[in-house]
Amino acid sequence: MPIRTVVLASASPSRKRLLESCGIHPEILVSGVDEEDPKLASLSPSELVIALAILKAHTVKDLAGPNALVIGCDSTFEFEGKSLGKPVTAANAISRAKALRGKTGILHTGHCIIDTAQGIEISDISSSAVTFGNMTDEEIEAYVASGEPLQVAGGFTLDGLSAPFIDHIAGDPSGIIGLSLPLLRRAVHQLGLSWSQISEMVVPA
Repeated sequence: MPIRTVVLASASPSRKRLLESCGIHPEILVSGVDEEDPKLASLSPSELVIALAILKAHTVKDLAGPNALVIGCDSTFEFEGKSLGKPVTAANAISRAKALRGKTGILHTGHCIIDTAQGIEISDISSSAVTFGNMTDEEIEAYVASGEPLQVAGGFTLDGLSAPFIDHIAGDPSGIIGLSLPLLRRAVHQLGLSWSQISEMVVPA
C-alpha cells in the first residue's frame, strides 16, 4: 500500500499515463506557472527545464498535504543551440517540422520531486537525443492538422501520432515523453523511500 500521495504538478495526459502505467495514481494539481516568463529567457535549455520544474513543484506543494510526493516536470527540445517549446500555431509547427526532418536534437525534461513529509527535494534532468526521419510535406501538414503538436515541447510526441516520424532515440523513452521513470525511481530511493511506497505494483486487469 502506498504511503505517499503522489501529486503531479502538470495537466499533461502523457505524464499521467506514464505514472499510471507503473502503478502510480497521481492527484493532479496544475501549477499555472508562466512558461514564457521573460525572466527565464537567458537560461540554457537544460537550465530552463530545471527552473520551471522547480517552480511548478513549489507552486503546488502547500496544497499537496503533509504526506505527499510532489512531482514537477518541464520539457523542451534543444535544436541547434535553441530551446524549442510548444509551437502553439500551425504555421510554427509546420516550419519547425520541416527544419527538423532528417536532423537530431536533444529533448530535455527537468524534474523536481518534493517529499512534503520530510521537507526534502531533489532536482534532476533527463536528456535524450531524438533523430527524425525525412518527413514529406504531406505528412507534416496532415500531422499538424491533427492539432497534436501545437501544445507539446518540440512539436512532437514519442507516444502519439508523430511516433512513425522518429527514426532513432538515444536515451530514456519516458523522459522524452515527459517524465523519466528511472529518474523518478532513483529520486525516490535518494529520499529514503522504496518504489513500493508510492506504487501499487498491481498488473492492470
